[in-house]
Amino acid sequence: MEATARTRHVRISPQKLRLVCELVAGKRVDLALSILEFTPKKAARILSKTLMAAVANARDQQNVDEDRLYVKRATADTGPTAKRSMPRAHMHATPILKRTSHVTVIVDELGS
Repeated sequence: MEATARTRHVRISPQKLRLVCELVAGKRVDLALSILEFTPKKAARILSKTLMAAVANARDQQNVDEDRLYVKRATADTGPTAKRSMPRAHMHATPILKRTSHVTVIVDELGS
């Protein structure tokens, strides 16, 4: 039985988040959490919290054994972009894009 967790409007670019999502996709949950614990990126902390929420959803809603769960899919989609400008020389301005992401983690039981 699948369980899903989403974290929306995270203030990190989807490109940086996808690098960490690729590390854990298809792995068992306990292995994925240990990989995220030792990954020195901001995205690892965000993905770890979302993964633990997905495991909690599976445990509470479907009464699943946590040891048999694996990460079926971990995705990072583009959220809304905040546009700012930075003043430059000679009264010009350069646009700055503050990107956000939507993280989705789906866990499933092994052998289902």
